[in-house]
Amino acid sequence: MFAGGGNKNMQALMKQAQKMQRDLAKAQEELEKAEIEVSSGGGMVTVVMDGKYKLKSIKIDKEAVDPDDVDMLQDMILAAINEATQKIAKMSDESMGKMTGGMKIPGLF
Repeated sequence: MFAGGGNKNMQALMKQAQKMQRDLAKAQEELEKAEIEVSSGGGMVTVVMDGKYKLKSIKIDKEAVDPDDVDMLQDMILAAINEATQKIAKMSDESMGKMTGGMKIPGLF
């Protein structure tokens, strides 16, 4: 098919691509199972988010609930959710970086 043993090279390349595809699927599955727990406001608000960015739970300490300062509670919730989102994105980037040698490939995760 190809001159100079190109067919063997193509087969090796295909095997390597299939292995990478399996490794990527495994990494994605592991990431989706991961759960990140983040607190804000000195532990007054705690959120748990999974690797698919799905919010699993929010815990709010009773002391954080002040009817005269709802803005502070809202800020603590947002801070915790944003930090959890950033941690999941970092985990995803690190996982993908191991597979791609740091090369960013759009659409993989």
